[in-house]
Amino acid sequence: MLAYAAKRIGLGAAQVVAVAVLAFALVELLPGDAAVALAGDQPDPANIQRIREQMHLDEPALARLADWLGGLLTGDFGASLVSGRPVADLLATAVQPTLVLAGLTLILLLPLAIGLGVVAARRQGRWPDRLITTFTVGLYSVPEFALAVLLVSVFAIGLAWLPPTAVGVPSLLSEPAVLVLPLLVLLARPICSIARLVRAGMIEALDSEYVAHARRAGISERRVVFAHALPNAVTPAVAQIARTADWLLGGVIVVESVFVIPGLGTALVDAVNARDLPVVQGIAVVFGASTVLVNLAADLVAFRLAPRMEVAR
Repeated sequence: MLAYAAKRIGLGAAQVVAVAVLAFALVELLPGDAAVALAGDQPDPANIQRIREQMHLDEPALARLADWLGGLLTGDFGASLVSGRPVADLLATAVQPTLVLAGLTLILLLPLAIGLGVVAARRQGRWPDRLITTFTVGLYSVPEFALAVLLVSVFAIGLAWLPPTAVGVPSLLSEPAVLVLPLLVLLARPICSIARLVRAGMIEALDSEYVAHARRAGISERRVVFAHALPNAVTPAVAQIARTADWLLGGVIVVESVFVIPGLGTALVDAVNARDLPVVQGIAVVFGASTVLVNLAADLVAFRLAPRMEVAR
């Protein structure tokens, strides 16, 4: 386990460096003069020179890459070209609402999705299974944007039960009602996909020889289901859970835009519109690092649940 973890951590570190280099290279490959583009439609020579000096565009690309990577190691992402604030401060402010949404979504998602999958598998072919399968397939087909607009139209505008946006709310946790509609949208599709994966894995596990042997040994059905079948049934869903966590940590742009939540997704859209390249680069690195970390955790969990997976690697 330790050797496998060390190998995956080393690979993850290399992937984070590769993402940082790629983010820098993509900005470098943008056509035209970055300083002129960032100066606006009527560029002022003094402003262009200021931007050029601020972004060190007069230095060789490799030197700027080395300086930028060195800054990342100390948490220095550079400064915003629009506000002048350190990019790290902007990211720290934007990541808080995204972490709140992501954390609450995962806390609710895992028991709900796994519970639905287990119930459907244990009632295979009967009405609970058919109801859960029909519900998950139907809900999964609805795009997040359409579901968000529908929920706002019904529960915020029509019934006036919940606030439609987070505008004017100092903190998401200060007014929990603001979180209800975004969480429903964020939970909808992941619950469907993970529940179906758990159902399929549970059906296969319940029909396996080791579960049959556990039953012959007189082990209670509850322990057979939750101690023997469930760990193996959840293993195929771990990758999907990791993708969901990555999707959430990366900032769900549609949900944050509809409900006006100032998270990472909204910060990325604003930075792209303002051509604030240091902020775009910083967010790209954060997204890449979160993807690597989440998938690393998923690999370790899957290996722990089913160590025999290492044989196939």
